[in-house]
Amino acid sequence: MKNLYTVFLCLFTVFVINAQERYLTKSGQITFFSESPLENIEAKNNQVLSIVDASKKQMAISILMKSFMFEKALMQEHFNENYVESDKYPKATFRGKILNFETISNTESKVQVKGKITIHGVTKELTVETLAKKKDDAIYMKGSFFITLSDFGVEIPSVVEKNIAKQIKISFNFNHQPFKK
Repeated sequence: MKNLYTVFLCLFTVFVINAQERYLTKSGQITFFSESPLENIEAKNNQVLSIVDASKKQMAISILMKSFMFEKALMQEHFNENYVESDKYPKATFRGKILNFETISNTESKVQVKGKITIHGVTKELTVETLAKKKDDAIYMKGSFFITLSDFGVEIPSVVEKNIAKQIKISFNFNHQPFKK
């Protein structure tokens, strides 16, 4: 009986430690911005799922494409139907490793996140310099990077190609809280 109790205590301790090593947000924010001479296009998505596994120094992000909100309804419709084809490719994802995770402290520091991003069914390697901070049992991460639409097979019709930048600025802001099962 004593051995059974010891095994149970060890398993419980491992479970609690593992749970404390994971951080989650379901309300992360991703924005994208396209600057062009005719019209700037901006969209925000506040329903982004992001997980940080501190024990493995890994990060994963999942974005529902239909959750991007635009100023104009027509832009949102064109984005979902014509460009990212949200019915066919409902999510964008990122999986990667936080290269210098040990530098995250209670003051904002730069870390590198390297991994694979999948948009429109196309996966590319990506390294992003990110500002990170650990405070009050939360991990905050924010930053920005650029993507080229053609790299992900997103075709822009020639009629509107002057309205949409070839490179799109992606910005993110995550407030990861300890994961509680």
